[in-house]
Amino acid sequence: MNLSNLKPAKGSIKHSKRIGRGAGSGKGGTATRGNKGAKARSGYHQKIGFEGGQMPIYRRLPKFGFKNRNRIEYVAINLDTLTALSESKNITEFTLEVFQQNGLISSHDRIKILGRGEVSKALTVVAHAFSNTAKEAIESKGGVATVIN
Repeated sequence: MNLSNLKPAKGSIKHSKRIGRGAGSGKGGTATRGNKGAKARSGYHQKIGFEGGQMPIYRRLPKFGFKNRNRIEYVAINLDTLTALSESKNITEFTLEVFQQNGLISSHDRIKILGRGEVSKALTVVAHAFSNTAKEAIESKGGVATVIN
């Protein structure tokens, strides 16, 4: 065997159908494009959302709603999650790094602590926001709830 007799495996190479190359090919004439109309002509491009002349859905349906550009999205973490983490990993001080290491947030998330669940011991929690019930629950057990910007 040498470079002169290398060739691909039988059946692995398939030639594309040659369309519009005369009547003898069997695919001449209209070249499988049908008769007349925009789709039969070269350079045809259908607009996005075109529905064959029917009023497109993006024009049939009304516009509604409002997206506030200034909305601040928070990742909600409940007290029961903090309690479970503090008991399983013996953590009493919750900072952004601790939340990130335990997979609760990603690096640029903002955190809000919510009040579902109970606090079993004094915890120090640092977050961007607290609900009133969460703050009261943390401070009632002698813990500290610190708000950061």
